[in-house]
Amino acid sequence: MASVTPRPRPQVMKITEAAAARIRDLMAKGEGVALRVGVKNGGCAGMEYTMEWAKELGKFDEVVEDQGAKILIDPKAIMFLIGTEMDFQTTTLKSGFTFNNPNQVSACGCGESVQLKAFQAQA
Repeated sequence: MASVTPRPRPQVMKITEAAAARIRDLMAKGEGVALRVGVKNGGCAGMEYTMEWAKELGKFDEVVEDQGAKILIDPKAIMFLIGTEMDFQTTTLKSGFTFNNPNQVSACGCGESVQLKAFQAQA
């Protein structure tokens, strides 16, 4: 009987170099073991991205490690974040993490909330 080698799973999210650098800087300050990313209901468009420092790995967290940065994906958010690229941008007026999410249907005018659909694999 031939043994079956499982296919490696793709990362739920990708992290740009700018986002990885910012996460590494913050992790160096000892805030937590990783940055936990998720989504929650709220805002005028229906959903908001969430970020908080995780003190420990959750039982069902998805772990993404890239370029020396570590993020944990809340298990309830995975289907909304598949294929997302996390970036860190600095402009004249603000700086912060941004999400380029192919599952995003729309966003509110202020940019604080989004409408997301669950990931659907292409046939």
